Parts: sequence; C-alpha cells; structure tokens
Amino acid sequence: MKIAVMGATGTAGSRVVRSLKAKDVDVVEASRSQGVDLVSGDGLAAAVAGADAVIDASNAFPPNESMEWSQALTTATRNVVETCSERGVNRLVFLSISGVENPAFDNFPYYVAKREQEKIVKNSGLGATILKTTQWYEFATNPAAVTFREDEVEVQDWLIQPVAVDTVADVLVREALQPPRESPVLITGPNKVRLPELVRRRLEALGDARPVRTVQPPLAVLGEGALVAPQQARVVGPDVDTWLAALK
Repeated sequence: MKIAVMGATGTAGSRVVRSLKAKDVDVVEASRSQGVDLVSGDGLAAAVAGADAVIDASNAFPPNESMEWSQALTTATRNVVETCSERGVNRLVFLSISGVENPAFDNFPYYVAKREQEKIVKNSGLGATILKTTQWYEFATNPAAVTFREDEVEVQDWLIQPVAVDTVADVLVREALQPPRESPVLITGPNKVRLPELVRRRLEALGDARPVRTVQPPLAVLGEGALVAPQQARVVGPDVDTWLAALK
C-alpha cells in the first residue's frame, strides 16, 4: 500500500510517517521542504500519484504577508481534494480540531477556517474521514497560548482535555487503512487540565525552574471549557501523569 502524508515534517505528520513505516507502508512525504507546496499546488500532483490514500496532517502557512492564514488553510485543502480527485485517489483522512464548530468562535479566524476546511473535505466526493481531536499535550509549547521568556513563561488560562500527538498519529494511520466513515471521528485524552498547570508540570518534569504567569485568553470561553471533549468523543491515553513521566 502507498500513502501520501501532507505536512510530513510537522508535529503530527512526522509521527504519522514513522507509524506508517513501522507497518511497512510505502510512504510519500509531502512538505515544503520536500518540494510540495499545498498553497500553490507545486509538487502536489506528483506526491499523490499512485497513492492508495492521503493523510492530511498539514497546517499550511501563507507564502507571503498578502495572504491571510485562513486563506492559506482553505486554499491548501481545496488543492488537496482537487488533486486527489484528478489523480484518482479516493481515500482521504483529514486532521481537524474538536469544538471549532462552536458559535462562540464565529469571530475566531483560525477556527472559522478549520470549519471551512472540514466542509471542503466533506463535500469533496472523496471517500473521506475527518478526525477531530482536542488540543494535544504538545499545546503546552504552542506560541498561540504560551510565551516563553527568559525569566518566566506566560500562559493563557485555557481549560483543555489534551491528547497525545503520538496517539493522534496512530488513529490517523488506522483510519487510512480502513473504509471511510460518514461522521467525524472524535478523540480526546483522559484528563481535563488548565493549560497553565500543564505548562508548569511540564517545566517541572524537564527541570526548568521558570515560574508560570497566568493571563486571560482572548476569548472567555477558552477558559470555560469550550474546547473540552464532547460526550461522544472516544477517550484515548496516555493520561497526564504518564505523558509527563515520558518526558523525563
């Protein structure tokens, strides 16, 4: 079997590649560093040619300041589905975020773009599965909510229910190796935790003595749990303690 991975050098994509190779799957690694640009479409046709499936774990960045990030995301997704259709690749697994459909995020451009990406995939006519996950444990280093300074770490006070990105990668691979699902697949981790606490415990596990300073998030609902898992989400490990222990 041959599977093309979009965003192959990213946080999730690199782990997807590793998981596929461990299963002796023929992998095509698609990223800008490997000559594939999802926004312009350069190299995309060659990347998916002959593939049995595509896993899209990308997070496309704008090529220049004239393009908004949201436009880059949706353009990349349109290019992927159109190229899959043109090249006869009927199996697509797309990675998205749980909770972005909440009306509270109607003015949150990144999440609005994620909604549009999901619509593009759903309406593509391809055999597509959408995997929606809660924030990853690795969100504890994400500059969208965490700012590392020399003498402290500033963290927005989000309430999250994180899942390990290694687990996310394994689920992406599993979904690519089976028939598509009509409804999105939702997964989450076992524990709800406030982001400042997760960051503090991660720093402690790594022997980093910098204090954590908590600040309010740009939207109050982020601190109220708008992005924790819905009831129908499947809970997958590891839990917070196990994930932290693996860092040491």
